[in-house]
Amino acid sequence: QVQLVESGGGLVQAGGSLRLSCAASGRTFSSNTMGWFRQAPGKEREFVAAISSSAGMTYYADSVKGRFTISRDNAKNTVYLEMNSLKPEDTAVYYCAARTYYSGNYYRSQQYGYWGQGTQVTVSS
Repeated sequence: QVQLVESGGGLVQAGGSLRLSCAASGRTFSSNTMGWFRQAPGKEREFVAAISSSAGMTYYADSVKGRFTISRDNAKNTVYLEMNSLKPEDTAVYYCAARTYYSGNYYRSQQYGYWGQGTQVTVSS
């Protein structure tokens, strides 16, 4: 069992930055690929970024590539999402997730069995 708690969301102007954190408790955190997803009002949840268990591999959605950076500190059981050059279209609830299924693609939410409660990010124009 893994419990995930996100923090760091808030209101920021376009062009600004935020750093999201996801603190994990429970065993096996260091062995899980971790991901960030987001869901805007009226839209489906979408993949944002993922990082392998050893942090050797990172993956990004095209919409955030070059602006967002995912990282993790296994000693602290924490995964981060550094978001720069934020745009109004980045406004959403951001969720941290731990991957528990490895039968499909890393960007599919069905591959993730543990989810946090989400943190709101609002980017004003």
